[in-house]
Amino acid sequence: MTTLYILESVNSEKFPYRLTIRQGDKLLLALRVQDKWPGQKGNIFCIREENHELEPPVKEIERVPVISLKRFGKRLAIVLDRSINKRCDFLFLKKKYKTREGEYEQIFWRTQRGLTERKPRVKLSTYHKGMVHVIIDTNERYPWRFPKDSIEKAKLPVGDYALKVHDRILAVVERKTFENLLAEFGRMAIFHQQLGELSTYKYSALVIEANYSDFLNLSKLKFYNPSFAAKAIGELYALHPDITIVFTGNRKLANEWTYRFFDAINAHENDLPNETISEIIEKYDASSKTRRDAYFEIKKKIINNLPPEFTLSMIEQLFPDTPYTTIKKVINDLRKEGVIEKYGKGKKSYWQKI
Repeated sequence: MTTLYILESVNSEKFPYRLTIRQGDKLLLALRVQDKWPGQKGNIFCIREENHELEPPVKEIERVPVISLKRFGKRLAIVLDRSINKRCDFLFLKKKYKTREGEYEQIFWRTQRGLTERKPRVKLSTYHKGMVHVIIDTNERYPWRFPKDSIEKAKLPVGDYALKVHDRILAVVERKTFENLLAEFGRMAIFHQQLGELSTYKYSALVIEANYSDFLNLSKLKFYNPSFAAKAIGELYALHPDITIVFTGNRKLANEWTYRFFDAINAHENDLPNETISEIIEKYDASSKTRRDAYFEIKKKIINNLPPEFTLSMIEQLFPDTPYTTIKKVINDLRKEGVIEKYGKGKKSYWQKI
């Protein structure tokens, strides 16, 4: 379903334009704005249409498809499908009245150019400050340290470290030393299975306590040549695009990277966005979120719950409301990762876990 950015003219001196974001029949955002596009002014002040008796639009000026619509903290960021004037965001703020109780809303329309020229003081999108609840797998003999945070020792289904938010595991990190990853090259099929399970979580990362250059150094490699090591690493990136793979150089930096990764996720998940942004994102992401959740749920069910041999119809029975294309994508991705293999043809075909 196409999402559209629509700008219309209005017979109003103060707010001469109406800007709307629509997805099919759904109206995601409706604002009255003071200019066609934020230019040298940097920011354009906007007001919402709700609870206002405003003039109706007179003429449509432009209609452009929206490529991306995402929330970054208090900002609603939009990317339009055109070559120039394509990136902008809307900053939603709550301000307290100076002379009486209560709050009022301020909305500013900003562009990439305006943000660069004005150099705002706050550059990060996550504002929430709170304790990070980290789960360390019981198999970790010499675990990383997470000072001033809630630490729990438990058996993790996959990975070595996990972030717990609102009583559920939200992010998982698999730790590998240089020697660990070299060893995994000798059992890539099994390693792909582990990473496939890792990717079923909302956030996942493979953190390597070494530099990428170490795997291209012949003097450090025992059983492989640099060309094979580079190809193996490339395969990890290609088959697991949902996993963040990072080379940190050493144990200390790996620990620090993971802590900051968990801290940012925790802040984002606990940061309460503006009500308007929440409503827009909820409407915009409704269909894509459903498909994404179904994808990971099917993947987890195949890996953890289905018997060693199963058929496509078994999955369809478990997920009757899920589109066939989503189920087929899960199957194809697991096959590429070396988790399953197909046997037989036609109605007699079946899948087997490797």
